[in-house]
Amino acid sequence: MRKREIKKENSIWNLPNKITIARIILSFVIVVILVLPLDMMGIEVPKLFISEKIVVDIKYMVAGVLFIIASLTDFLDGHIARSRNLVTDFGKMIDAIADKMLVNSVLIILASAGFIHPIIPVIIVMRDSVVNTIKMIAGSKGKVVAAIKSGKLKTACLMVGITLTLFYNLPFELYNLRVSDFLLFLAAILSLVSCLQYYNMNKDLLFE
Repeated sequence: MRKREIKKENSIWNLPNKITIARIILSFVIVVILVLPLDMMGIEVPKLFISEKIVVDIKYMVAGVLFIIASLTDFLDGHIARSRNLVTDFGKMIDAIADKMLVNSVLIILASAGFIHPIIPVIIVMRDSVVNTIKMIAGSKGKVVAAIKSGKLKTACLMVGITLTLFYNLPFELYNLRVSDFLLFLAAILSLVSCLQYYNMNKDLLFE
């Protein structure tokens, strides 16, 4: 009986992977909330009038709350997987997919809506493509590419920057402090820096 339970825990349907799949579902929900033309469907979306210049669309704040929850599941599934020794190849793959779906989709939507500069999602998506390719080539040759500090700092700036943007940069917007823009541009710069670092660390493997 005990062996059967251990085998079930180490399957692809273990708890961390279920949490990751929940993050993918949340990503779809966030995208639907942000892109669904509720006004054209006759659904009136309430707005908050913070000041004469700041009018908040409630749907972005709802998406912001869901984005925070989804971001927290990213830390939760990794912690559970490591602490319970439930790390699987499927889990690594689906976790990477969930992260890109959550972050990149929201960045593209915010850029199309005029909330952020389009260069930010372009840099982030291009960087992810290059780094993922480097990791794939390194993995095929038996080398594990570990996360680096600049990449982790990039992720932190990106998550906080997106969250603030969804909340209309409040409360900093009241003081004309563009904290959300600063964090997202910093994330874009760190993306380029980390991309170059990944390349320099693995260029010997790439050109073998």
